[in-house]
Amino acid sequence: DARMGEMLQPVIPGFNRSLRVESRADRLTGDPGAVLLREVLERSGIVSWMTARLSDPRSKVDVTHDLASLIRTSILLSAQGWRDHDDADALRQDPAFRLAASSSAGLTPLEGPGLASQPTLSRFTALMAAPANLKVLREAVLEMAGRGIRAERRGKRMPSVTLDVDSAPIEVHGHQPKAEWNGHYNARIYHPLITSIAETGDMLDARLRAGNVSTADGALDVILDVVDRARKSFCDVAMVRIDAGFPSAALLAGLEARGIDYVSRLRANPVLDRLAEPHMVRPVGRRPVQPRTWLRELRYQADSWDRPRRVILVVKEREGDLLLDRFFLVTSLSWTKLLRHEVLAHYRERGKAEGHMGELKDVLAPALSSSNRAKSHLRGKKLKSRTPAIDAFACNEVRLLIACLAYQVMHIARRAMAKATGTGWSLRRLRERVLRAGARLVISGRRMTLALSSAAASFWAVLWPRLMALQWADP
Repeated sequence: DARMGEMLQPVIPGFNRSLRVESRADRLTGDPGAVLLREVLERSGIVSWMTARLSDPRSKVDVTHDLASLIRTSILLSAQGWRDHDDADALRQDPAFRLAASSSAGLTPLEGPGLASQPTLSRFTALMAAPANLKVLREAVLEMAGRGIRAERRGKRMPSVTLDVDSAPIEVHGHQPKAEWNGHYNARIYHPLITSIAETGDMLDARLRAGNVSTADGALDVILDVVDRARKSFCDVAMVRIDAGFPSAALLAGLEARGIDYVSRLRANPVLDRLAEPHMVRPVGRRPVQPRTWLRELRYQADSWDRPRRVILVVKEREGDLLLDRFFLVTSLSWTKLLRHEVLAHYRERGKAEGHMGELKDVLAPALSSSNRAKSHLRGKKLKSRTPAIDAFACNEVRLLIACLAYQVMHIARRAMAKATGTGWSLRRLRERVLRAGARLVISGRRMTLALSSAAASFWAVLWPRLMALQWADP
């Protein structure tokens, strides 16, 4: 049987006898993007910010990979598309990852033990799952977003920003703690709460929740916490944009008590339908070719609300449909701040946030696979005493937050690439065209050169100067 690590004997494909396939001891990589993304991490200063606040209980004499290198390894593997810890074992000798993850300079990263192994990364995840460390990791996501926003704005804060809060079902296949069957999504899921900014594409926060909780479970506390941190980090005023699963009486009152404006979709009910009925009539005149939308202002107070609020009725024609469609928005904004058509336009920006959240789920695709299994055997031998089970739910939240940090690092590169090329870039396209490509590491004396394939080099040529132009600074 062929074993991993064996050299490939030369082979000649039958379709072209002039072609010879063989393996060599050259330092080759398919992930040169790890070096580029390490530069983003380094210039942002986020890893130093994290290590200054994290607790590492490991004995220094037993440490091979310091905390900073493990943070980089986890983020870079996720960004490059290697979502499972097992992938690290196959990449231990990859020169780009070894150089990008290491805290050492020069040739030293190539002389050490290689990239952290799967067991090391699993222990790192458990270390980060400690409550105090998990809090730092969560705060690092918004801190990274804030640093990126200020860097693009030459150190200036945003005068105002809208935070998009939504749930993001993530299907799991196993017996992970608190993963539950959710009838609405018809799957066994986790049901995390994600906070982002539609207009900039930044991820700010992620809270892992059990699969059977409601959309709005714990939302008010999360929103208040994120708003406070956003105001401290990168904006002066923050408002909230949410969908119809969120606006309970307690949440709306809680936001108003803190002076936080909001725009939310509102679930229809018989009372709202009666208020809307007089307006469910097409305007007089010939029906135009393009479907129309018209808006009406309403005052509405639900039974659970302590007072009436501004509600906007949105009536829509649908092509080929005789019946009119409608939905409702509720907002704390007065008409003097935003007119009704401006409120609708502002709410519709939420679609961008859904797209960015989709990238987090589909491109970063965090593997939330940790489960509570106490170890009874090691290397085939039975242990004298079973090792204590890890907090698997917290470990899965660590993986989700690492994916958010990886998203942020990629997003900064994506935005720079979009500005350099004048076209939009998805994270998937960035990874496939820019970050993952053939490259060779050439060593001459104490100097190293990473030689890129020509296809990737043309993108790096326009991207690198843009990244270097960002003005990073501590807040």
